[in-house]
Amino acid sequence: MSREQIVLFKVFVSEDVLQPVNDVLMSGYIGQGPKVEEFEAILKDHVGNPNLVTLNSATSALHLAAHMAKKAVPESNWPGIQAGDEVLTSALTCTATNWPMLANSLQIKWVDTDPDTCNIDLADLESKITDRAKIILFVHWGGYPVDLDKVAEILDRAEQRIGFRPVVIEDCAHAYGTRYKGELLGNHGNICCFSLQAIKHFTSVDGGFLTLPNEALLRRAKLLRWYGIDRDAPKEDFRCEEDIAEWGFKFHMNDVSATIGIYNYPHIDGLVQKFKDNSAFYDRELEGVAGITNMHRDDWADSASWIHTIKVERRDDFMRHMKGCNIMTSRVHERNDKHSCVAELAIPLPQLDKLVSEMICIPNGWWLNEEDRDYVVECIKRGW
Repeated sequence: MSREQIVLFKVFVSEDVLQPVNDVLMSGYIGQGPKVEEFEAILKDHVGNPNLVTLNSATSALHLAAHMAKKAVPESNWPGIQAGDEVLTSALTCTATNWPMLANSLQIKWVDTDPDTCNIDLADLESKITDRAKIILFVHWGGYPVDLDKVAEILDRAEQRIGFRPVVIEDCAHAYGTRYKGELLGNHGNICCFSLQAIKHFTSVDGGFLTLPNEALLRRAKLLRWYGIDRDAPKEDFRCEEDIAEWGFKFHMNDVSATIGIYNYPHIDGLVQKFKDNSAFYDRELEGVAGITNMHRDDWADSASWIHTIKVERRDDFMRHMKGCNIMTSRVHERNDKHSCVAELAIPLPQLDKLVSEMICIPNGWWLNEEDRDYVVECIKRGW
């Protein structure tokens, strides 16, 4: 009898959500309404940042963040952005990180990858900051946090050298529940983009949210997520908006997704903890195993561990071996710089070149029991 496949991703939806979703569907109000407001309040309380706005995806959050950064903010020494200005970003991420930058007419400049964490390499980042670099964008790979204090130090030096402070956008799509030096991401003075997509720790089927460093940016984001319309402004004709000072987008969340998020929320801390526990188990059990290198972990980093990445010798052989054991593996994201649509942006990234030949992700989600993860380790220790 063959063993059931151990999958890399699985969707969690709370079993008690069916009737509430049905009630919303039959209510006649399924767009952005009271459930979105309720869900936002839950997220603000959990993250600890009142300047939070829900959206229909993390991709929309990234697009909106880049769009909002175009306007100069003198009190923050943000420079304002023109078409063709640079965004310094990692190529090792989902294309959803970087394509919104192209959609905002920004020029991508790739930064190499830290081979010990899969995050952006901070030394290479600092070396590439010029007066053309207006946005610094990075993903917290697998939930493992970038060293935000070091980023701030780099920006302090850059500000003295180039006369302004590039805007920092954190792609937190992997990182709901990650803490940096004891504090949840979304509270460190940057624009942060979170995902509530289907296979993330925390799903609303699809959706995302944006955390912002101040209330003025929050007010602007709330307008721009719905065409620039102030939904709360008094109107003589409720279907006809007042003046739109700044055009916006259709990026808002709806009450159906928000309801799913509300009912999934009570389970999330426990689910995230299972990811963390499984990753910690792998780190212990795979330390010193021939052909395996664990990723680096700092004491200050409390990763949400959405995916568990290791480096392996003869990676393709390893993948075939694990497939034979009925265990799913993947690199999860292709490096963005290899795609033909950005071929003209290619530059040498020697650390990433080596890393992508070694890295692989193994199942570590909430659905694994102790027997499953023991089996994963057993198959790895057999060799390939």
